[in-house]
Amino acid sequence: MAQPPKKNKESPAEPFKRVLGLASRAIAGEKEMQVSFAPGKPELDGNHMQLPEPSRVPSAKEIAVIRGWADSLSLTAARHDKKLHNRLAPSAGPARSVFEAAERARVESIGAMRMPGMANNLTAKLEDQYAHGRYADVSERQDAPIEDALALLVRERLTGLKAPDTAKGLVDVWRDFIEEKAGPAFERLDKVANDQAAFGRMMRDMLRALELTEERSEGESEDGDSDEEQQPDAGESDSQDSSDGSEDQDQDSDEQRSESEDGETAEASEDGDTDDFDADAEGDEMAETREPNPERFGYKVFSKANDEEIDADDLSTPDELERLRSFLDKELRNLSGAVSRLANKLQRKLMAQQNRSWEFDIEEGMLDAARLPRIIMDPMHALSFKRERDTNFKDTVVTLLLDNSGSMRGRPIMVAACCADILARTLERCGVKVEILGFTTRAWKGGQSREAWLAAGKPAGPGRLNDLRHIIYKTADAPWRRSKRSLALMMREGLLKENIDGEALAWAHQRLLGRPEQRRILMMISDGAPVDDSTLSVNSGCYLERHLRQVIEEIETKSPVQLLAIGIGHDVTRYYRRAVTITDPSELAGAMTDKLVELFDEQVETAPPGRSSGGRRRGRG
Repeated sequence: MAQPPKKNKESPAEPFKRVLGLASRAIAGEKEMQVSFAPGKPELDGNHMQLPEPSRVPSAKEIAVIRGWADSLSLTAARHDKKLHNRLAPSAGPARSVFEAAERARVESIGAMRMPGMANNLTAKLEDQYAHGRYADVSERQDAPIEDALALLVRERLTGLKAPDTAKGLVDVWRDFIEEKAGPAFERLDKVANDQAAFGRMMRDMLRALELTEERSEGESEDGDSDEEQQPDAGESDSQDSSDGSEDQDQDSDEQRSESEDGETAEASEDGDTDDFDADAEGDEMAETREPNPERFGYKVFSKANDEEIDADDLSTPDELERLRSFLDKELRNLSGAVSRLANKLQRKLMAQQNRSWEFDIEEGMLDAARLPRIIMDPMHALSFKRERDTNFKDTVVTLLLDNSGSMRGRPIMVAACCADILARTLERCGVKVEILGFTTRAWKGGQSREAWLAAGKPAGPGRLNDLRHIIYKTADAPWRRSKRSLALMMREGLLKENIDGEALAWAHQRLLGRPEQRRILMMISDGAPVDDSTLSVNSGCYLERHLRQVIEEIETKSPVQLLAIGIGHDVTRYYRRAVTITDPSELAGAMTDKLVELFDEQVETAPPGRSSGGRRRGRG
């Protein structure tokens, strides 16, 4: 007798995921909201919400944290107007990061005040965010991000809930300063918590009181009052900014970015940062051995015995790389339209700088075949020669240094891989060489270095206490077609661990110093500050961050390498002079191409005349 087919047993986490999806749609008020679960950073993109993938049998703490993220993103969908936010928020830099952190705290506080269960979930999420503990006992403001401190103080003001013990030092070091400078506005926040526009204007007042910005938002009059009727074209302006539009719109956005960069530079100089470094002025005279030396900064490494610098091909099998490449190609098809438009913009800019020009009717050089008919008509006529003028475009190499830490899992690393792939192809067509590098650690929680430290009796102040893994996805001299499979390794599960940015930056910089090209550009792409639990547990909480700042200062002031950075949801303008922070991974392609275009525009010199007397100009060929 035939037995009935057995039903497939579902994972114990599946019912939890289904119920959480229904709850998220209900809180957001969006029936069409798509809720998915994947490793990586939780995020909200339109009507799509991505939450952390739970374990097969999740613990109570894990369930609370995931519910906290679901509640936070659902409240954002329900109570946050993105267009209004963009009108009110400062343009860039630390002020924008603080403004956005306060807005997230406002949105989460609305739910926490109305539903105790949601308050517990959001608290669990917050405790998980600060579980690393490096902010528990900080005593210096430079080691405590003000955006985190202000967000926790806003939460405390609106809900009465204290900051987690692991973030207590972070709040305490900023509390007196914030209450002294912005006390009147801070005291009134609870009265406008449900009004995003009023809350945003009050936050702008606080930012000015804290001397983080002097600019005013759109729709804000001189006395700080809002008059939206005076901004009838605000909606049209938003739609134009978000569209792909005409060349005029591209020029407008370029001008806005230029103004923003000028503003950031001015703020940096006011804070006492060093002046802009002119690589061309000193580059040829610099000693090529002046790479950052960690020992000179007092930065220590307990053991380098297990560090590795490895080609991506050596970390996987050909079959796995082929499978990962197929997945990357599928994602590239989804991003190709927007990214390709930006890549073509960069290509046009570079090709315009490489146009050839010729001198004609000279006595020696290359025979001008176009003038040969004159010899046929008049055999006594002298031969005509031509000579190509020197182009002002320098030989260039670009290094993309990608953060391969665990927080990049999911969409951020996928977008980074796609952008690196397309940018490498684009620059290769323009004669610009590209090197693509990644950095992470070989293990979580210290690896063999920590084992050696424990065996040595736990000596005090060991310094860096983990095994580095520096990955070479593509060398500068390798063509894209030979390296395209290696780039897909970024998608490999289990590759992304912890990040020690300072040593990775010094490593990439040292590789660039050995290149023969005249112009060398290093682009860092990261989504967070340096984090290695093993190292930070036995050193000061700002040990890795301080070292990163020292390496950046060394490169920006003493090196011919031009350094720029892009932060994904992380304010890198605190560290780098030439930097931009984006809030969503989908903005990465635009940020990468825009910064490179700006860099090439800065360096271009006045081109020589395109034709000599009675001559003509030719394009490439």
